[in-house]
Amino acid sequence: MPEYNGSLPGGERGRRKSRFSLFKRPKANGVKPSTVHMTATPQAVKAVSSKDQHSISYTLSRNHTVVVEYTHNPDTDMFQVGRSTESPIDYVVMDTVPGSSVGEDVQVAQSTISRFACRIVCERGPPYTARIFAAGFDTSKNIFLGEKAAKWKNPDGQMDGLTTNGILVMHPKGGFTEESWPGVWREISVCGNVYTLRETRSAQQRGKLVEAESNVLQDGSLIDLCGATLLWRTAEGLLHTPTTRHLEALRQEINAARPQCPVGLNTLAFPSLRPRAAIGPGVEEKQPWAYLRCGHVHGHHEWGYRGPRAGVEGAAGVSSGICSPPRECPMCRTVGPYVPLWLGCEAGFYLDAGAPTHGFTPCGHVSSEKTARYWAQIPLPHGTHAFHTACPFCATQLTGENGFVRLIFQGPID
Repeated sequence: MPEYNGSLPGGERGRRKSRFSLFKRPKANGVKPSTVHMTATPQAVKAVSSKDQHSISYTLSRNHTVVVEYTHNPDTDMFQVGRSTESPIDYVVMDTVPGSSVGEDVQVAQSTISRFACRIVCERGPPYTARIFAAGFDTSKNIFLGEKAAKWKNPDGQMDGLTTNGILVMHPKGGFTEESWPGVWREISVCGNVYTLRETRSAQQRGKLVEAESNVLQDGSLIDLCGATLLWRTAEGLLHTPTTRHLEALRQEINAARPQCPVGLNTLAFPSLRPRAAIGPGVEEKQPWAYLRCGHVHGHHEWGYRGPRAGVEGAAGVSSGICSPPRECPMCRTVGPYVPLWLGCEAGFYLDAGAPTHGFTPCGHVSSEKTARYWAQIPLPHGTHAFHTACPFCATQLTGENGFVRLIFQGPID
């Protein structure tokens, strides 16, 4: 799930980006299970030590390990995701710091994202089905499930297991469209089977097998890596998604209507859709601000405080209103947060091409009504045991009755 409203803190670098595109590889690199070796046989040792042989090791006890060899699959391409910057990882994922300012290279004390978190295996021919599996192969082409990891033997004799903090997936109901609604979070095993969630994220006891569901990714599927959440979009789904050019046209249309501050009577204008890292973290002089309890849109001003002023708020230095003290709206006397508004730049998060009329609370990111309603009802995994709704553009936990507010603009009076 691309975060930070279309760009990463510090910019896009190599395999570390806010969005990734998967293309058919020049040569297939997929693998599939083949031979199973019990305990430390010479064949098992050879499979683990060979840098040309993919394998998964299941340590059952100090003297009992099951090694499953994987052989080349000419029909699939494999893409690996994780925190490691080593070469087997195609897409390097960093921890999402909710509401962090672009430009700050925020360091996470101890990441909960696995170095080799998961792998996505795509068919090279139509319909190009993509499946997700927990855990990725390391630089030695091995996956090791230690003695404490949750693991078991299925009725068909196949070994399977879960990673420490798990890979969770949620498939939306009704696809990723205007009619979508959230599905149920499930956990994906190393072999791609679907299970109900464990009691806690790292519990050793697995959930129940959900035979009616699969690990096939759908348009709008969410993949949680315990520290970052990815949104999966299909090529077909993106054909019905507004483009960045369309979002820019909507921005220009709003600005062309010359919305005004109802008190200062100065004309307001949403700033460029360029990533904020390119224009600096501060707000712009004409940028719209809104009272998030009532939705009235104003220009920036320094009155109406109804509580201690936490820090200094100035039009040139405010990048977020999340911690702003309560203010009283001069239009309706409603007291609540007063924050700058930012248009949501990441087109892939939009369910429709509707006008940006609603703002997430408390961050002030603006999107269409249907997009705001959809994201405001999705419980995203938080930490190792909690769930909460969050703004898709900055991952800030949503507050208020709905998690968003309808914005009320005033047109020019001339």
